[in-house]
Amino acid sequence: METGVRIYNVEPLMEKGHLDHEQVGSMGLVEMLHRSNLLALVGGGSSPKFSEISGLPLTLHVGPDNTPTCQAVLIWDDAREGKDSKDKLVLEFTFTKPVLAVRMRHDKIVIVLKNRIYVYSFPDNPRKLFEFDTRDNPKDPAWPHHPLYQPTLPHTLGLCDLCPSLEKQLLVFPGHKCGSLQLVDLASTKPGTSSAPFTINAHQSDVACVSLNQPGTVVASASQKGTLIRLFDTQSKEKLVELRRGTDPATLYCINFSHDSSFLCASSDKGTVHIFALKDTRLNRRSALARVGKVGPMIGQYVDSQWSLASFTVPAESACICAFGRNTSKNVNSVIAICVDGTFHKYVFTPDGNCNREAFDVYLDICDDDDF
Repeated sequence: METGVRIYNVEPLMEKGHLDHEQVGSMGLVEMLHRSNLLALVGGGSSPKFSEISGLPLTLHVGPDNTPTCQAVLIWDDAREGKDSKDKLVLEFTFTKPVLAVRMRHDKIVIVLKNRIYVYSFPDNPRKLFEFDTRDNPKDPAWPHHPLYQPTLPHTLGLCDLCPSLEKQLLVFPGHKCGSLQLVDLASTKPGTSSAPFTINAHQSDVACVSLNQPGTVVASASQKGTLIRLFDTQSKEKLVELRRGTDPATLYCINFSHDSSFLCASSDKGTVHIFALKDTRLNRRSALARVGKVGPMIGQYVDSQWSLASFTVPAESACICAFGRNTSKNVNSVIAICVDGTFHKYVFTPDGNCNREAFDVYLDICDDDDF
């Protein structure tokens, strides 16, 4: 945000804290380590302040084409006591190219550039463990809907996901081949060695969205076409199921699994959040043509697809992310959507596909709970 960082609790919805513009300047990226006091901050927007805080000559240089040519990832420890912002900055990772995404787990931090990924030990005594080359990340189609949008500043996706499980240290990112995914088990790969990642040929066009489930046993991805979501077993690399968002091309903003991997949700620029059943795929809707019988190969692919169990709408012109909330009962689940226009949407759904709004709010209007 141009005004700094705001941190919210979701259930119940309340602001838990904020870092104002005087502390950190305008922000381009923020990533939290689970629900902890550690934040990864990357400056962006019109007035980043990291050069002043970190003491570097400059941590955000802008090149002739108005893209950053040097950027730093700073780790902010909110639990650390100190009189000014600099006291809470405990680590710094500096790069000569723009940082597109940051992912963290309890023992590692992953930093994504346009065509390279760096993995460091974290947070104690950080050192570089791995470096992976990737296919160029595509331009972010959601960028025009972002609050920091400026036509002269192109923005690129930083596609990557990192398994949070203690048992599995899996990293997934775009492969060199168009539409492919690379999977790396960081636990079995020795630092400093060039181990060839496993590759999954997931799509015919460039990957636009990718997500791992909590145990790291399944990876879901969608292409820039945005009509299908494909799920693969991360061990065997076999396709498990194909889910159809729709027939018209769309930009997918987000794919997320429920905590127990029973469901998957996805949001797109169509203004619809789709919910699919994974544990019992019989709950998903099927095409009426599926009952007709044998059809041609092209139509057959469409007929065999599984459509969402339930869906709900958010403002179509506003990009959003979605995730599953806490279960309110055995047969009632919830999905939460957060939109860049400042709106918060919570819907509950049942296995029979019934879906109703439970809560709506404008989270940017909510004050810090210490301000009451």
